[in-house]
Amino acid sequence: MSNEQTKSANAPSSSNFLRAIIESDLKAGTYRRAGMPEVITRFPPEPNGYLHIGHAKSICLNFGLARDYAGRCHMRFDDTNPTKEEQEFVDTILDSVRWLGFTWEHQGEAHLHYASDYFGRLYEMAEYLITAGHAYVDSQSAEDMAKNRGNFSEPGKNSPFRDRPPAESLDLFRRMKAGEFRDGEHVLRAKIDMASPNMNMRDPAIFRIRHAHHHRTGDKWCVYPMYDYTHPISDALEKITHSICTLEFQDHRPFYDWILARLAEGGYFDQPTLPHQHEFARLNLTYAITSKRRLLQMVEEGIVDGWDDPRLATIVGIRRRGFTPESVQLFCERIGVAKADGWIDMSILEGSLRDDLDPKAPRAVAVLRPLKLILDNFPEGETVECSAPVHPHFPERGNRTFPISRELWIEQEDFMESPVKGYFRLFPGNRVRLRYGYVIECTSVDKDANGNVVAVHANYFADSKSGTEGSANYKVKGNIHWVSAEHAVEAEVRLYDRLFTDPQPDAGGKDFLAAINPQSKEVITAYLESGMDKAMPEDRYQFERHGYFVADHEDSKPGKPVFNRIVTLRDSWGK
Repeated sequence: MSNEQTKSANAPSSSNFLRAIIESDLKAGTYRRAGMPEVITRFPPEPNGYLHIGHAKSICLNFGLARDYAGRCHMRFDDTNPTKEEQEFVDTILDSVRWLGFTWEHQGEAHLHYASDYFGRLYEMAEYLITAGHAYVDSQSAEDMAKNRGNFSEPGKNSPFRDRPPAESLDLFRRMKAGEFRDGEHVLRAKIDMASPNMNMRDPAIFRIRHAHHHRTGDKWCVYPMYDYTHPISDALEKITHSICTLEFQDHRPFYDWILARLAEGGYFDQPTLPHQHEFARLNLTYAITSKRRLLQMVEEGIVDGWDDPRLATIVGIRRRGFTPESVQLFCERIGVAKADGWIDMSILEGSLRDDLDPKAPRAVAVLRPLKLILDNFPEGETVECSAPVHPHFPERGNRTFPISRELWIEQEDFMESPVKGYFRLFPGNRVRLRYGYVIECTSVDKDANGNVVAVHANYFADSKSGTEGSANYKVKGNIHWVSAEHAVEAEVRLYDRLFTDPQPDAGGKDFLAAINPQSKEVITAYLESGMDKAMPEDRYQFERHGYFVADHEDSKPGKPVFNRIVTLRDSWGK
Protein backbone atom coordinates (compact mmCIF):
# COMPACT_ATOMS: atom_id res chain seq x y z
CA MET A 1 0.00 0.00 0.00
CA SER A 2 1.35 3.44 -0.95
CA ASN A 3 2.08 6.13 1.63
CA GLU A 4 -0.84 8.19 0.31
CA GLN A 5 -3.19 5.23 0.64
CA THR A 6 -1.98 4.62 4.17
CA LYS A 7 -2.92 8.19 5.05
CA SER A 8 -6.29 7.92 3.36
CA ALA A 9 -7.08 4.81 5.36
CA ASN A 10 -7.26 7.07 8.41
CA ALA A 11 -9.84 9.35 6.81
CA PRO A 12 -13.37 9.44 8.23
CA SER A 13 -15.71 6.71 7.08
CA SER A 14 -18.09 7.56 4.25
CA SER A 15 -20.65 10.08 5.45
CA ASN A 16 -21.84 11.08 1.99
CA PHE A 17 -21.90 9.72 -1.52
CA LEU A 18 -18.79 11.65 -2.57
CA ARG A 19 -16.75 9.90 0.11
CA ALA A 20 -18.04 6.58 -1.17
CA ILE A 21 -16.98 7.51 -4.73
CA ILE A 22 -13.52 8.60 -3.61
CA GLU A 23 -12.99 5.48 -1.52
CA SER A 24 -14.06 3.31 -4.46
CA ASP A 25 -11.58 5.12 -6.72
CA LEU A 26 -8.83 4.70 -4.15
CA LYS A 27 -9.54 1.00 -3.89
CA ALA A 28 -9.53 0.60 -7.68
CA GLY A 29 -6.43 2.78 -8.12
CA THR A 30 -8.32 4.92 -10.66
CA TYR A 31 -6.03 7.90 -10.23
CA ARG A 32 -2.84 6.19 -9.13
CA ARG A 33 -0.04 8.20 -10.73
CA ALA A 34 3.60 8.30 -9.78
CA GLY A 35 4.48 11.10 -7.40
CA MET A 36 0.95 12.50 -7.21
CA PRO A 37 -1.86 12.25 -4.66
CA GLU A 38 -4.84 10.16 -5.72
CA VAL A 39 -7.31 12.84 -4.71
CA ILE A 40 -6.98 16.31 -6.24
CA THR A 41 -9.97 18.63 -6.00
CA ARG A 42 -10.42 22.31 -6.79
CA PHE A 43 -12.49 25.31 -5.74
CA PRO A 44 -13.08 27.42 -8.87
CA PRO A 45 -15.09 30.63 -8.19
CA GLU A 46 -15.50 33.45 -10.66
CA PRO A 47 -14.04 36.65 -9.15
CA ASN A 48 -17.14 38.74 -9.86
CA GLY A 49 -18.50 39.20 -6.33
CA TYR A 50 -18.31 38.22 -2.70
CA LEU A 51 -18.67 34.60 -1.62
CA HIS A 52 -21.67 33.46 0.41
CA ILE A 53 -22.57 30.57 2.71
CA GLY A 54 -23.21 28.30 -0.28
CA HIS A 55 -19.63 28.83 -1.39
CA ALA A 56 -18.53 28.06 2.16
CA LYS A 57 -20.11 24.62 1.76
CA SER A 58 -18.19 24.08 -1.49
CA ILE A 59 -14.95 25.28 0.12
CA CYS A 60 -15.37 22.96 3.10
CA LEU A 61 -16.29 20.09 0.80
CA ASN A 62 -13.46 20.42 -1.71
CA PHE A 63 -10.71 21.36 0.70
CA GLY A 64 -12.06 19.00 3.36
CA LEU A 65 -12.13 15.95 1.08
CA ALA A 66 -8.60 16.67 -0.11
CA ARG A 67 -7.44 16.99 3.49
CA ASP A 68 -9.21 13.85 4.66
CA TYR A 69 -7.84 11.70 1.84
CA ALA A 70 -4.24 12.94 1.91
CA GLY A 71 -4.73 14.89 -1.31
CA ARG A 72 -4.61 18.52 -2.30
CA CYS A 73 -7.14 21.14 -3.33
CA HIS A 74 -6.40 23.79 -5.94
CA MET A 75 -7.59 27.35 -5.61
CA ARG A 76 -8.54 28.39 -9.13
CA PHE A 77 -10.21 31.53 -10.41
CA ASP A 78 -12.52 31.22 -13.38
CA ASP A 79 -11.59 34.64 -14.75
CA THR A 80 -12.83 34.35 -18.33
CA ASN A 81 -15.26 37.31 -18.31
CA PRO A 82 -13.24 40.53 -18.15
CA THR A 83 -16.26 42.84 -17.91
CA LYS A 84 -17.37 41.52 -14.51
CA GLU A 85 -14.18 40.52 -12.72
CA GLU A 86 -11.95 42.59 -10.46
CA GLN A 87 -8.88 42.15 -8.28
CA GLU A 88 -10.96 43.24 -5.28
CA PHE A 89 -13.01 40.06 -5.61
CA VAL A 90 -9.90 37.91 -6.01
CA ASP A 91 -8.52 39.33 -2.77
CA THR A 92 -11.69 38.85 -0.73
CA ILE A 93 -12.14 35.27 -2.02
CA LEU A 94 -8.60 34.32 -1.03
CA ASP A 95 -9.12 35.92 2.37
CA SER A 96 -12.41 34.04 2.85
CA VAL A 97 -10.83 30.66 2.08
CA ARG A 98 -7.99 31.36 4.51
CA TRP A 99 -10.44 32.54 7.17
CA LEU A 100 -12.39 29.30 6.87
CA GLY A 101 -9.19 27.50 7.80
CA PHE A 102 -8.00 26.11 4.46
CA THR A 103 -4.92 26.45 2.30
CA TRP A 104 -4.05 25.68 -1.31
CA GLU A 105 -0.48 24.83 -0.36
CA HIS A 106 0.55 21.20 -0.45
CA GLN A 107 3.98 19.87 0.44
CA GLY A 108 5.48 23.34 0.18
CA GLU A 109 3.94 24.16 -3.20
CA ALA A 110 1.16 26.71 -3.70
CA HIS A 111 -1.60 25.55 -6.03
CA LEU A 112 -3.13 28.93 -6.83
CA HIS A 113 -4.30 29.05 -10.43
CA TYR A 114 -6.25 31.27 -12.81
CA ALA A 115 -8.10 30.26 -15.95
CA SER A 116 -6.36 33.23 -17.55
CA ASP A 117 -3.08 31.35 -17.01
CA TYR A 118 -4.31 28.94 -19.67
CA PHE A 119 -5.61 31.38 -22.31
CA GLY A 120 -2.78 30.50 -24.70
CA ARG A 121 -3.32 26.75 -24.37
CA LEU A 122 -7.09 27.11 -24.54
CA TYR A 123 -6.68 29.00 -27.80
CA GLU A 124 -4.25 26.40 -29.15
CA MET A 125 -6.70 23.58 -28.33
CA ALA A 126 -9.51 25.49 -30.03
CA GLU A 127 -7.44 25.66 -33.21
CA TYR A 128 -6.94 21.90 -32.98
CA LEU A 129 -10.71 21.34 -32.62
CA ILE A 130 -11.28 23.43 -35.74
CA THR A 131 -8.74 21.51 -37.82
CA ALA A 132 -10.10 18.18 -36.54
CA GLY A 133 -13.62 19.15 -37.63
CA HIS A 134 -14.97 19.48 -34.08
CA ALA A 135 -15.50 23.26 -34.10
CA TYR A 136 -16.48 26.02 -36.53
CA VAL A 137 -16.82 29.79 -36.63
CA ASP A 138 -20.47 30.80 -36.71
CA SER A 139 -21.32 34.20 -38.19
CA GLN A 140 -25.02 34.25 -37.35
CA SER A 141 -26.42 37.12 -35.34
CA ALA A 142 -27.06 36.44 -31.66
CA GLU A 143 -30.80 36.58 -32.36
CA ASP A 144 -30.63 34.00 -35.18
CA MET A 145 -28.36 31.77 -33.14
CA ALA A 146 -30.83 31.78 -30.21
CA LYS A 147 -33.78 31.17 -32.56
CA ASN A 148 -32.09 28.27 -34.32
CA ARG A 149 -31.07 26.64 -31.04
CA GLY A 150 -34.62 25.35 -30.53
CA ASN A 151 -36.09 24.58 -27.14
CA PHE A 152 -36.80 21.61 -24.91
CA SER A 153 -39.60 20.38 -27.16
CA GLU A 154 -38.13 21.38 -30.51
CA PRO A 155 -34.71 20.38 -31.92
CA GLY A 156 -32.32 23.05 -33.07
CA LYS A 157 -31.44 23.87 -36.65
CA ASN A 158 -27.97 23.69 -38.08
CA SER A 159 -26.28 27.02 -38.60
CA PRO A 160 -25.78 27.91 -42.28
CA PHE A 161 -22.09 28.20 -41.35
CA ARG A 162 -21.87 24.78 -39.68
CA ASP A 163 -20.23 23.15 -42.71
CA ARG A 164 -17.78 25.97 -43.22
CA PRO A 165 -14.43 24.41 -44.25
CA PRO A 166 -11.97 24.05 -41.34
CA ALA A 167 -9.42 26.21 -43.15
CA GLU A 168 -11.93 29.06 -43.45
CA SER A 169 -12.99 28.75 -39.81
CA LEU A 170 -9.35 28.68 -38.75
CA ASP A 171 -8.62 31.84 -40.73
CA LEU A 172 -11.62 33.63 -39.22
CA PHE A 173 -10.71 32.48 -35.72
CA ARG A 174 -7.19 33.84 -36.06
CA ARG A 175 -8.58 37.13 -37.35
CA MET A 176 -10.96 37.18 -34.37
CA LYS A 177 -7.90 36.89 -32.14
CA ALA A 178 -6.15 39.65 -34.11
CA GLY A 179 -9.00 42.04 -33.30
CA GLU A 180 -10.42 42.45 -36.81
CA PHE A 181 -14.06 41.99 -35.79
CA ARG A 182 -16.55 43.64 -33.47
CA ASP A 183 -18.00 41.99 -30.37
CA GLY A 184 -20.61 39.43 -31.39
CA GLU A 185 -19.71 39.44 -35.08
CA HIS A 186 -18.45 35.84 -34.93
CA VAL A 187 -18.37 33.08 -32.34
CA LEU A 188 -16.53 29.75 -32.23
CA ARG A 189 -18.84 26.81 -31.58
CA ALA A 190 -18.25 23.14 -30.89
CA LYS A 191 -19.78 20.89 -33.57
CA ILE A 192 -21.81 18.25 -31.74
CA ASP A 193 -25.54 17.72 -32.34
CA MET A 194 -28.19 20.40 -32.86
CA ALA A 195 -30.92 17.79 -32.35
CA SER A 196 -29.63 16.65 -28.96
CA PRO A 197 -32.27 16.59 -26.20
CA ASN A 198 -29.60 18.19 -23.99
CA MET A 199 -29.52 21.87 -24.89
CA ASN A 200 -25.92 22.11 -23.73
CA MET A 201 -24.86 19.76 -26.53
CA ARG A 202 -26.41 21.86 -29.32
CA ASP A 203 -23.16 23.23 -30.67
CA PRO A 204 -22.26 25.32 -27.59
CA ALA A 205 -20.14 28.44 -27.97
CA ILE A 206 -16.57 27.95 -26.83
CA PHE A 207 -14.94 31.31 -27.73
CA ARG A 208 -16.45 34.78 -28.16
CA ILE A 209 -15.12 38.20 -29.11
CA ARG A 210 -14.95 40.67 -26.25
CA HIS A 211 -12.91 43.84 -26.53
CA ALA A 212 -12.40 44.47 -22.83
CA HIS A 213 -9.54 45.02 -20.41
CA HIS A 214 -8.80 41.97 -18.29
CA HIS A 215 -7.71 42.49 -14.69
CA ARG A 216 -4.72 40.14 -15.16
CA THR A 217 -3.94 39.92 -18.88
CA GLY A 218 -4.71 43.53 -19.73
CA ASP A 219 -5.49 44.08 -23.43
CA LYS A 220 -3.56 41.07 -24.73
CA TRP A 221 -6.71 39.18 -25.66
CA CYS A 222 -9.94 40.15 -27.39
CA VAL A 223 -11.27 36.60 -27.66
CA TYR A 224 -12.19 34.84 -24.43
CA PRO A 225 -13.11 31.20 -23.78
CA MET A 226 -16.52 30.26 -22.40
CA TYR A 227 -16.81 28.72 -18.96
CA ASP A 228 -18.07 25.31 -20.13
CA TYR A 229 -15.07 25.02 -22.42
CA THR A 230 -12.53 26.36 -19.93
CA HIS A 231 -13.62 24.41 -16.88
CA PRO A 232 -12.94 20.82 -18.00
CA ILE A 233 -9.69 21.77 -19.71
CA SER A 234 -8.45 23.59 -16.61
CA ASP A 235 -9.32 20.52 -14.55
CA ALA A 236 -7.39 18.27 -16.89
CA LEU A 237 -4.36 20.59 -17.09
CA GLU A 238 -4.18 20.62 -13.29
CA LYS A 239 -4.61 16.83 -13.04
CA ILE A 240 -7.82 17.19 -11.03
CA THR A 241 -9.32 13.83 -10.15
CA HIS A 242 -12.73 14.67 -8.70
CA SER A 243 -14.35 17.78 -10.16
CA ILE A 244 -17.14 18.55 -7.72
CA CYS A 245 -19.93 20.89 -8.88
CA THR A 246 -23.45 21.79 -7.82
CA LEU A 247 -26.47 20.19 -9.44
CA GLU A 248 -27.08 22.94 -12.00
CA PHE A 249 -23.99 21.65 -13.83
CA GLN A 250 -25.34 18.10 -14.16
CA ASP A 251 -26.64 18.76 -17.67
CA HIS A 252 -23.27 20.25 -18.58
CA ARG A 253 -21.39 17.06 -17.76
CA PRO A 254 -21.87 15.47 -21.23
CA PHE A 255 -20.07 18.44 -22.78
CA TYR A 256 -17.40 18.26 -20.06
CA ASP A 257 -16.75 14.65 -21.06
CA TRP A 258 -17.05 15.36 -24.79
CA ILE A 259 -14.47 18.14 -24.88
CA LEU A 260 -11.93 16.15 -22.85
CA ALA A 261 -12.47 13.06 -25.01
CA ARG A 262 -11.86 15.06 -28.21
CA LEU A 263 -8.70 16.63 -26.80
CA ALA A 264 -7.49 13.26 -25.52
CA GLU A 265 -7.89 11.98 -29.08
CA GLY A 266 -5.64 14.84 -30.15
CA GLY A 267 -2.97 13.78 -27.68
CA TYR A 268 -3.46 16.64 -25.23
CA PHE A 269 -4.52 14.45 -22.30
CA ASP A 270 -4.20 10.88 -21.09
CA GLN A 271 -7.63 9.29 -21.44
CA PRO A 272 -7.45 6.82 -18.49
CA THR A 273 -6.86 9.56 -15.90
CA LEU A 274 -9.20 12.29 -17.17
CA PRO A 275 -11.06 14.05 -14.35
CA HIS A 276 -14.66 13.16 -13.67
CA GLN A 277 -17.36 15.63 -12.72
CA HIS A 278 -19.60 14.83 -9.74
CA GLU A 279 -22.60 16.93 -8.76
CA PHE A 280 -24.07 17.60 -5.33
CA ALA A 281 -27.03 19.64 -4.09
CA ARG A 282 -26.32 23.31 -3.54
CA LEU A 283 -27.04 24.90 -0.19
CA ASN A 284 -30.47 26.51 0.08
CA LEU A 285 -30.65 28.21 3.47
CA THR A 286 -33.92 29.48 4.91
CA TYR A 287 -34.30 33.16 5.83
CA ALA A 288 -31.36 34.04 3.58
CA ILE A 289 -30.62 35.03 -0.01
CA THR A 290 -27.51 33.95 -1.90
CA SER A 291 -28.34 35.26 -5.39
CA LYS A 292 -25.48 37.56 -6.42
CA ARG A 293 -27.92 39.74 -8.35
CA ARG A 294 -30.20 40.25 -5.37
CA LEU A 295 -27.32 40.70 -2.96
CA LEU A 296 -25.92 43.39 -5.26
CA GLN A 297 -29.34 45.06 -5.42
CA MET A 298 -29.57 45.25 -1.62
CA VAL A 299 -26.05 46.67 -1.38
CA GLU A 300 -26.54 49.25 -4.15
CA GLU A 301 -29.95 50.37 -2.86
CA GLY A 302 -28.66 50.78 0.68
CA ILE A 303 -31.02 48.18 2.11
CA VAL A 304 -27.99 46.70 3.88
CA ASP A 305 -24.73 48.28 5.01
CA GLY A 306 -22.44 46.83 2.35
CA TRP A 307 -21.28 43.34 1.41
CA ASP A 308 -20.10 42.69 4.96
CA ASP A 309 -23.40 43.64 6.59
CA PRO A 310 -23.71 41.11 9.44
CA ARG A 311 -27.25 40.25 8.34
CA LEU A 312 -26.12 38.96 4.95
CA ALA A 313 -25.19 35.36 4.22
CA THR A 314 -21.95 36.48 2.56
CA ILE A 315 -18.80 35.05 4.11
CA VAL A 316 -17.55 38.56 4.94
CA GLY A 317 -20.97 39.25 6.48
CA ILE A 318 -21.11 36.18 8.72
CA ARG A 319 -17.51 36.81 9.72
CA ARG A 320 -18.36 40.35 10.81
CA ARG A 321 -21.46 39.01 12.55
CA GLY A 322 -19.10 36.94 14.70
CA PHE A 323 -19.37 33.44 13.23
CA THR A 324 -16.27 31.32 13.72
CA PRO A 325 -14.62 29.25 10.98
CA GLU A 326 -15.14 26.18 13.17
CA SER A 327 -18.88 26.81 13.42
CA VAL A 328 -19.20 27.03 9.63
CA GLN A 329 -17.21 23.81 9.21
CA LEU A 330 -19.38 22.12 11.84
CA PHE A 331 -22.51 23.29 10.02
CA CYS A 332 -21.27 21.93 6.68
CA GLU A 333 -20.42 18.62 8.33
CA ARG A 334 -23.86 18.35 9.92
CA ILE A 335 -25.88 19.04 6.77
CA GLY A 336 -23.89 16.50 4.79
CA VAL A 337 -23.84 16.16 1.02
CA ALA A 338 -27.00 15.27 -0.86
CA LYS A 339 -27.82 14.46 -4.47
CA ALA A 340 -31.18 16.29 -4.46
CA ASP A 341 -31.89 19.94 -3.71
CA GLY A 342 -33.61 20.81 -0.45
CA TRP A 343 -33.80 23.52 2.17
CA ILE A 344 -31.61 23.71 5.26
CA ASP A 345 -33.15 25.55 8.17
CA MET A 346 -31.27 28.55 9.53
CA SER A 347 -31.60 27.03 13.01
CA ILE A 348 -29.04 24.35 12.06
CA LEU A 349 -26.48 27.03 11.21
CA GLU A 350 -27.26 28.95 14.39
CA GLY A 351 -27.19 25.76 16.45
CA SER A 352 -23.74 24.91 15.10
CA LEU A 353 -22.62 28.39 16.08
CA ARG A 354 -23.95 28.06 19.63
CA ASP A 355 -22.36 24.65 20.03
CA ASP A 356 -19.00 26.03 18.94
CA LEU A 357 -19.16 29.21 21.02
CA ASP A 358 -20.55 27.80 24.27
CA PRO A 359 -17.31 26.16 25.48
CA LYS A 360 -15.11 28.93 24.05
CA ALA A 361 -16.74 32.23 24.93
CA PRO A 362 -15.87 33.84 28.26
CA ARG A 363 -18.85 35.23 30.15
CA ALA A 364 -19.62 38.86 30.86
CA VAL A 365 -22.54 40.88 32.23
CA ALA A 366 -24.24 43.41 29.99
CA VAL A 367 -27.31 45.56 30.62
CA LEU A 368 -28.86 46.24 27.24
CA ARG A 369 -31.90 48.32 28.23
CA PRO A 370 -30.82 50.11 31.39
CA LEU A 371 -32.87 51.23 34.37
CA LYS A 372 -31.19 52.95 37.34
CA LEU A 373 -31.24 51.04 40.65
CA ILE A 374 -30.21 52.95 43.78
CA LEU A 375 -29.24 51.04 46.93
CA ASP A 376 -30.17 53.68 49.51
CA ASN A 377 -28.42 52.02 52.44
CA PHE A 378 -25.19 51.25 50.56
CA PRO A 379 -22.35 53.49 51.81
CA GLU A 380 -21.92 56.51 49.55
CA GLY A 381 -18.65 56.46 47.58
CA GLU A 382 -17.71 52.91 48.56
CA THR A 383 -17.42 49.76 46.45
CA VAL A 384 -17.23 46.04 47.16
CA GLU A 385 -15.56 43.58 44.81
CA CYS A 386 -17.74 40.79 43.45
CA SER A 387 -16.46 37.83 41.46
CA ALA A 388 -17.80 35.42 38.88
CA PRO A 389 -16.26 32.59 36.86
CA VAL A 390 -14.80 33.42 33.47
CA HIS A 391 -16.60 30.27 32.31
CA PRO A 392 -18.97 28.32 34.58
CA HIS A 393 -17.95 24.92 33.16
CA PHE A 394 -14.19 25.50 33.21
CA PRO A 395 -13.09 26.62 36.70
CA GLU A 396 -9.46 26.42 35.60
CA ARG A 397 -10.02 29.59 33.57
CA GLY A 398 -10.33 31.51 36.82
CA ASN A 399 -12.60 34.32 37.97
CA ARG A 400 -13.28 37.86 36.88
CA THR A 401 -13.97 40.66 39.38
CA PHE A 402 -16.12 43.78 39.18
CA PRO A 403 -17.32 46.30 41.76
CA ILE A 404 -20.76 46.85 43.22
CA SER A 405 -21.61 50.37 44.29
CA ARG A 406 -24.57 52.44 45.45
CA GLU A 407 -25.95 53.12 41.96
CA LEU A 408 -26.39 50.30 39.48
CA TRP A 409 -27.88 49.62 36.08
CA ILE A 410 -30.39 46.78 35.76
CA GLU A 411 -32.54 45.60 32.87
CA GLN A 412 -35.84 47.41 32.45
CA GLU A 413 -37.65 44.10 32.20
CA ASP A 414 -36.33 43.10 35.63
CA PHE A 415 -38.64 45.60 37.32
CA MET A 416 -42.41 45.72 37.27
CA GLU A 417 -44.32 48.18 39.42
CA SER A 418 -47.49 46.10 39.26
CA PRO A 419 -46.25 42.54 38.78
CA VAL A 420 -48.21 39.97 36.82
CA LYS A 421 -48.81 36.51 38.23
CA GLY A 422 -45.62 34.44 38.28
CA TYR A 423 -43.29 37.45 38.09
CA PHE A 424 -40.38 36.85 40.50
CA ARG A 425 -38.08 39.73 39.72
CA LEU A 426 -38.02 43.19 41.29
CA PHE A 427 -41.20 44.95 42.38
CA PRO A 428 -42.11 47.05 45.44
CA GLY A 429 -41.76 44.98 48.59
CA ASN A 430 -40.12 42.02 46.85
CA ARG A 431 -36.64 40.64 47.37
CA VAL A 432 -34.28 39.41 44.66
CA ARG A 433 -30.62 38.55 44.48
CA LEU A 434 -28.26 40.69 42.50
CA ARG A 435 -26.39 37.96 40.64
CA TYR A 436 -22.90 37.49 42.16
CA GLY A 437 -23.82 40.19 44.72
CA TYR A 438 -26.32 40.87 47.48
CA VAL A 439 -29.99 40.25 48.18
CA ILE A 440 -31.98 43.47 47.93
CA GLU A 441 -35.53 44.57 48.73
CA CYS A 442 -37.35 47.10 46.57
CA THR A 443 -38.63 50.10 48.56
CA SER A 444 -39.79 52.78 46.13
CA VAL A 445 -39.53 54.27 42.62
CA ASP A 446 -38.86 57.65 41.02
CA LYS A 447 -41.04 58.76 38.10
CA ASP A 448 -40.82 61.49 35.51
CA ALA A 449 -43.56 63.99 34.67
CA ASN A 450 -45.23 61.43 32.40
CA GLY A 451 -45.40 58.80 35.09
CA ASN A 452 -42.58 56.65 33.69
CA VAL A 453 -40.31 54.90 36.17
CA VAL A 454 -36.81 56.40 35.87
CA ALA A 455 -35.18 54.89 38.96
CA VAL A 456 -35.84 52.11 41.44
CA HIS A 457 -34.84 52.31 45.10
CA ALA A 458 -33.91 49.34 47.28
CA ASN A 459 -32.02 48.36 50.39
CA TYR A 460 -29.34 45.72 50.41
CA PHE A 461 -28.58 43.13 53.08
CA ALA A 462 -24.90 43.35 53.92
CA ASP A 463 -24.69 39.74 55.17
CA SER A 464 -26.19 38.24 52.03
CA LYS A 465 -23.23 38.49 49.61
CA SER A 466 -22.89 35.57 47.22
CA GLY A 467 -20.13 33.18 48.22
CA THR A 468 -20.36 34.01 51.94
CA GLU A 469 -21.94 31.91 54.68
CA GLY A 470 -24.67 34.48 55.24
CA SER A 471 -26.00 34.13 51.71
CA ALA A 472 -27.59 30.79 52.64
CA ASN A 473 -29.92 32.58 55.08
CA TYR A 474 -31.79 34.30 52.24
CA LYS A 475 -34.23 32.41 50.06
CA VAL A 476 -35.37 34.37 47.04
CA LYS A 477 -36.86 33.30 43.71
CA GLY A 478 -35.53 36.13 41.56
CA ASN A 479 -31.96 36.62 40.37
CA ILE A 480 -31.18 39.65 38.22
CA HIS A 481 -28.18 41.07 36.38
CA TRP A 482 -26.57 44.41 37.11
CA VAL A 483 -23.50 46.54 36.56
CA SER A 484 -22.12 49.39 38.64
CA ALA A 485 -23.23 52.68 37.08
CA GLU A 486 -19.97 54.37 38.02
CA HIS A 487 -17.72 51.63 36.69
CA ALA A 488 -19.69 50.28 33.73
CA VAL A 489 -18.33 50.45 30.20
CA GLU A 490 -20.71 52.31 27.91
CA ALA A 491 -20.78 50.66 24.49
CA GLU A 492 -22.67 50.68 21.23
CA VAL A 493 -24.35 47.33 20.76
CA ARG A 494 -25.96 46.21 17.51
CA LEU A 495 -28.72 43.69 17.93
CA TYR A 496 -28.83 41.72 14.68
CA ASP A 497 -31.52 39.23 13.75
CA ARG A 498 -32.55 37.39 10.60
CA LEU A 499 -32.82 39.70 7.60
CA PHE A 500 -36.05 38.14 6.30
CA THR A 501 -39.32 37.13 7.94
CA ASP A 502 -40.12 34.63 5.17
CA PRO A 503 -38.13 31.35 5.24
CA GLN A 504 -37.98 31.38 1.43
CA PRO A 505 -38.02 35.11 0.63
CA ASP A 506 -37.40 34.87 -3.13
CA ALA A 507 -39.00 31.52 -3.94
CA GLY A 508 -41.72 31.30 -6.57
CA GLY A 509 -41.14 34.76 -7.95
CA LYS A 510 -41.94 36.52 -4.66
CA ASP A 511 -40.78 40.08 -4.02
CA PHE A 512 -37.99 39.37 -1.55
CA LEU A 513 -37.85 43.00 -0.46
CA ALA A 514 -41.38 42.66 0.95
CA ALA A 515 -40.01 40.08 3.39
CA ILE A 516 -37.32 42.34 4.90
CA ASN A 517 -37.45 42.08 8.69
CA PRO A 518 -37.80 45.63 10.10
CA GLN A 519 -36.34 44.36 13.40
CA SER A 520 -33.26 42.82 11.80
CA LYS A 521 -30.98 45.55 13.20
CA GLU A 522 -31.32 47.69 16.30
CA VAL A 523 -28.53 49.90 17.61
CA ILE A 524 -28.57 50.61 21.35
CA THR A 525 -26.33 52.01 24.06
CA ALA A 526 -25.60 49.34 26.65
CA TYR A 527 -23.59 49.12 29.85
CA LEU A 528 -21.05 46.35 30.28
CA GLU A 529 -19.17 45.10 33.31
CA SER A 530 -15.91 46.86 34.07
CA GLY A 531 -12.94 45.63 32.08
CA MET A 532 -14.88 45.11 28.85
CA ASP A 533 -13.25 48.22 27.41
CA LYS A 534 -10.21 46.01 26.89
CA ALA A 535 -12.07 43.79 24.38
CA MET A 536 -10.15 43.46 21.13
CA PRO A 537 -11.71 43.26 17.65
CA GLU A 538 -13.22 39.80 17.02
CA ASP A 539 -13.16 38.91 20.73
CA ARG A 540 -16.32 36.91 21.43
CA TYR A 541 -18.26 36.74 24.68
CA GLN A 542 -21.44 35.33 26.04
CA PHE A 543 -23.32 38.22 27.57
CA GLU A 544 -25.06 36.29 30.31
CA ARG A 545 -28.75 35.81 29.60
CA HIS A 546 -28.63 37.75 26.31
CA GLY A 547 -26.59 35.69 23.86
CA TYR A 548 -23.23 35.70 22.11
CA PHE A 549 -21.58 38.94 21.05
CA VAL A 550 -18.42 39.94 19.19
CA ALA A 551 -16.36 43.12 19.21
CA ASP A 552 -16.81 44.49 15.68
CA HIS A 553 -13.51 44.25 13.80
CA GLU A 554 -14.14 47.42 11.82
CA ASP A 555 -15.66 49.89 14.28
CA SER A 556 -14.26 48.86 17.66
CA LYS A 557 -11.55 51.19 18.92
CA PRO A 558 -9.15 50.81 21.88
CA GLY A 559 -11.13 51.55 25.02
CA LYS A 560 -14.38 51.96 23.06
CA PRO A 561 -15.67 48.63 21.78
CA VAL A 562 -18.66 48.18 19.51
CA PHE A 563 -20.41 44.83 19.87
CA ASN A 564 -22.50 42.85 17.41
CA ARG A 565 -24.95 40.25 18.61
CA ILE A 566 -23.93 37.02 16.93
CA VAL A 567 -26.84 34.87 18.04
CA THR A 568 -29.24 34.61 20.95
CA LEU A 569 -28.87 31.89 23.58
CA ARG A 570 -31.87 29.99 22.24
CA ASP A 571 -33.75 29.75 18.97
CA SER A 572 -36.76 32.04 19.29
CA TRP A 573 -37.79 31.62 15.61
CA GLY A 574 -38.79 28.01 16.12
CA LYS A 575 -41.57 28.98 18.50
